[in-house]
Amino acid sequence: MNRLLIIDDDIELCALLAERLGEDGFVLHAAHEGQRGLELARSGEYSLVILDVMLPRMGGMELLKELRSRSSVPVLMLTARGDEIDRIVGLEVGADDYLPKPFNPRELVARIKAILRRLDERRAGPDRFTSGDITIDIAVREAWIDGNMCPDLACSARAFVDGDAKHKPISAASILAKTARDAEMCALHDRFPHYGFAQHKGYATAEHLEAVGRLGPCEVHRRSFHAVGVFFQPNLFATTWEGMAESLRIRSYRLYCEAVKLSNAARQLAHFEFQARRLRKTYADVFAAREAASHVDMVRTLLRDTRAQLRAK
Repeated sequence: MNRLLIIDDDIELCALLAERLGEDGFVLHAAHEGQRGLELARSGEYSLVILDVMLPRMGGMELLKELRSRSSVPVLMLTARGDEIDRIVGLEVGADDYLPKPFNPRELVARIKAILRRLDERRAGPDRFTSGDITIDIAVREAWIDGNMCPDLACSARAFVDGDAKHKPISAASILAKTARDAEMCALHDRFPHYGFAQHKGYATAEHLEAVGRLGPCEVHRRSFHAVGVFFQPNLFATTWEGMAESLRIRSYRLYCEAVKLSNAARQLAHFEFQARRLRKTYADVFAAREAASHVDMVRTLLRDTRAQLRAK
């Protein structure tokens, strides 16, 4: 029986879809906010994720980006009718399909079955390497461990497929390296228990960034990690950061990190403007907070400079 996950803050819709999908043999679990949804989507327990674009706190696009850094689980996006930009950006970020709201539940079922059918067809193809519990599909760039598609790995399936799948010694070395890294991260967790190294393995997950935003970097954080490097910029997170309430401190820090990521990745003005508007909406509470005014000014300056560079191209 296929287990599906829906991430949508519309509780009534989730209940309705759970009943309707149950008629076709699916079990639908629901998460009503982004962070919890991301945790469940990464668990490796679901065949497909249904993701709403408009979510409180963590938006659907941000969640999809976080998910795609560590999981290849199929994602069907729910978008507002006529919102072409959401559909394009969602597909570019890694969604497998989209469905505009409002929709006919029968169409949702049909699209889910089509996605899962294509997935089964790819898995049945040639060019597969299997060793014990590990299966790597070179043709479709997927890695399976113990029957699950890259379950919560601290790397993408592509890292395995592009090189490791072609040479068994490299595959073995990669697994040993990951095991060694896990041991190192557990040791760091013992030294710095409030940062969660045993869970995020040093990668820039939402949980890791929240810890850094709450506590500041610890002595093992590298300045080259952009989310840590912001602390070492002059007049950024000094007395103003320390004087904020904890929740605002975390949100203000995440806002600046997201602004840095957006500016570094900016290639097209229209896409940048869309993401900048989404950023302002997602962090409206920080933009409105008087205590965060200096950080907001820095974000606005960063976005303004990026916008000017894109217009000059």
